[in-house]
Formats: sequence, structure tokens, C-alpha cells
Amino acid sequence: MREEVSSIAKIKEEEIKRLNVNLPVSMHNAFKAVTAARGENMTDVLMEYIKAYVEKHSPKGRRR
Repeated sequence: MREEVSSIAKIKEEEIKRLNVNLPVSMHNAFKAVTAARGENMTDVLMEYIKAYVEKHSPKGRRR
């Protein structure tokens, strides 16, 4: 099982929606290299960032 799939499988009972992002090749390569060097995968890092962003910027009472 690919790492991206295994990390997604950890989310229980919640439907998954794919998100495509257009990035410069150099940014993608740098992100991929840094996450790999840290033993992380890109999906997990992005999901944690998005979660933190939503929690920080959501109005009170609307946070998930």
C-alpha cells in the first residue's frame, strides 16, 4: 500500500475528497525532498497544515 493511501486509511468514517494543487516544479521537488528526508509524506504534512489553518481562521463555533 502506498504511503499516501495508508495515511488516508487512518481517517476513519470520514469521506475523503481529492485536492489538486498547481505548484512550480521546483517547489514540488523541494517539498517532496524535505518531507522524505524527515520521514514524512506530503499528504500528511499538507493535511496537518490545512487542519491548523482552518482551526486558526474559522469563526468560533464553526470549527470542526
